[in-house]
Amino acid sequence: MTSFNASNPLKGTWEYAGDIFNGKAEGAPTDYSLQRKYGSKSFESFLLEKGEKPHKYETGDYTVTAATCSETQTYSSQDSQLIGVTVHYLYTIHNDTLILSGTLPNGNKVVEYWKKK
Repeated sequence: MTSFNASNPLKGTWEYAGDIFNGKAEGAPTDYSLQRKYGSKSFESFLLEKGEKPHKYETGDYTVTAATCSETQTYSSQDSQLIGVTVHYLYTIHNDTLILSGTLPNGNKVVEYWKKK
């Protein structure tokens, strides 16, 4: 049985498990993993490779309500058009999986799957 914080069900560590991007399903990478750590109001995302130090590739702030999660990227290790832009997602948690679905500012539709660690 997995327990979640009722006031902030996203808080904790999640591992990327794949997505559907503009209708095309894509699995999680096999030679590295992506983790996102949600704190009370902010998150950090890491790329993890065996034998390497974790690489922080993104940070941001977020707010969560009963059905929505709004994320604003504050740092990216790559060129990003999303720094300072708030993206709104609908979210659900099914068993140990966080599902974020939304439309990016450029119009691309995304559904991301994250497994609770």
